[in-house]
Amino acid sequence: MALIVHKYGGTSMGSTERIRNVAKRVAKWSRAGYQMVVVPSAMSGETNRLLGLAKELSADGSSPELQRELDMIASTGEQVSVGLLAIALQAEGVEAVSYAGWQVAVTTDSSFTKARIESIDDVRVRADLAAGRVVVIAGFQGVDAQGNITTLGRGGSDTSAVAIAAAMKADECMIYTDVDGVYTTDPRIVPEARRLNTISFEEMLEMASLGSKVLQTRSVEFAGKYRVPLRVLSSFTPWDIAIELEAKSGTLISFEEDEKMEQAVVSGIAFNRDEAKVTLLGVPDKPGIAFQILGPVADANIDIDVIIQNVARDGKTDFSFTVHRNDYVRTMALLETTVGPAIQAALVLGDPRICKVSIVGIGMRSHVGVASKMFRALSEEGINIQMISTSEIKTSVVLDEKYMELAVRALHKAFDLEQA
Repeated sequence: MALIVHKYGGTSMGSTERIRNVAKRVAKWSRAGYQMVVVPSAMSGETNRLLGLAKELSADGSSPELQRELDMIASTGEQVSVGLLAIALQAEGVEAVSYAGWQVAVTTDSSFTKARIESIDDVRVRADLAAGRVVVIAGFQGVDAQGNITTLGRGGSDTSAVAIAAAMKADECMIYTDVDGVYTTDPRIVPEARRLNTISFEEMLEMASLGSKVLQTRSVEFAGKYRVPLRVLSSFTPWDIAIELEAKSGTLISFEEDEKMEQAVVSGIAFNRDEAKVTLLGVPDKPGIAFQILGPVADANIDIDVIIQNVARDGKTDFSFTVHRNDYVRTMALLETTVGPAIQAALVLGDPRICKVSIVGIGMRSHVGVASKMFRALSEEGINIQMISTSEIKTSVVLDEKYMELAVRALHKAFDLEQA
C-alpha cells in the first residue's frame, strides 16, 4: 500500500470551507487505498496575528527566553489546523487522528524560531496508519532535548512534510499550495511566465534559495538529500479530480536531468527584494580579515549571501556583503560598534533598498556566454549591476530595488522563457 504525504499551505487552510475541501481531497486518496499523512500549515494570517500580540507586549525579540515563548505562541496556529482538519475528516467518515510535533515526536535542536530537525520517531504514526487512520501532523514545529516546543522558521511546514516523508520513506510528498506548480518566474510580474512540468532538484534548490516563494529552501534540501519524490500542485483544483490526473499535475521536482532539461539553457528567473547591502571601507588588506568581519556576523546567527572584496590599494581594501533585510539593523549596529572599530575600518555604509535577480538552469553548465547575455540584457535597459555572484547553474546580480521588475521581464524575454 503506497504511503503519500500531503502538505497544505495556510491559504489552503484559510477557512472552514477550505478545510472541508482539503478533507474531501484527503478522504478521496484514503478511500482509493493510500496510506495518508497530512501536514497542514496554520490558517492564513494566523501566525502573524499571534506574533503581533507578542510584539504588543514586548518589542525586544532577541533574548533566548523571549524567543522560547515566541515558539510556544507561534506553534499553536498549526495545532488548531490539525485539530480542525481531523474533525473535518471524521465528518467525511474517515478515521483520523491529529498530533502536535512533540507528540510524534519531531526532535529538533534548541535554536528557537529557527530550529533544525534532528530526528523523527515514526512508531506512533505507523501504528495509526496500520490501523487504517489518516494521520494529521502539525508542521513547522518540534521539541528539543529539554522538552521545549520549537519552531522551524517561516515556511517550516514544507520542511516538516518533506522530513516526515523522508523518515517514513513515503512514495511521494505532494505540496499543495495556491499556485499550480513552479513557473519560469512570478506570473504577476511576467504574465507570459510558463509552468514547468519538471525541474531538477538542483534548479529548484537554487530557485528557492534565490527568492522563489513556491517552496522553502530547507524542504528542497531535505528532499534532495533523502531522495524524496516531490510534487508542487494547486489545492484550488476541484477536490474530486481523478487521482490519475491529480498525480500527474503540477510540477515534479525530479532527480534526473533528462534530455529535454539539458536543452534548456536557463529554466527560470528568481528574485528577492528582501536584501540589504553593507560595506566596510578602508579595511586593512591582510590574512584573516574576512573572518574578522564575517565571523562575528555569523556568531550573531545572521545569514550572509553575496560577498565582494575589492582589489587592495595602499594596504587597504573595501569589503561588501548582503544580508536579509530583517537583519540589516542588527548587522549595521554590529559593524559600527564592534567589528568596524576592531579592524580599524574607515567607514561603514549600508543600503537596505537593493534586490537580487538570478538566472537558473542546469543547461548553463554546457553553454558559454550565458552570463554575458544576461549582462547585455540588463545594460540595454540601463540597469546598473552592483554585485555579481555565480555558481555552476546560476548567475545572480544585486541591483537597486527599483529596477527589479524591469530586470526580471528583460531577462525572461532575453532567454525566451515564454517558449515551451
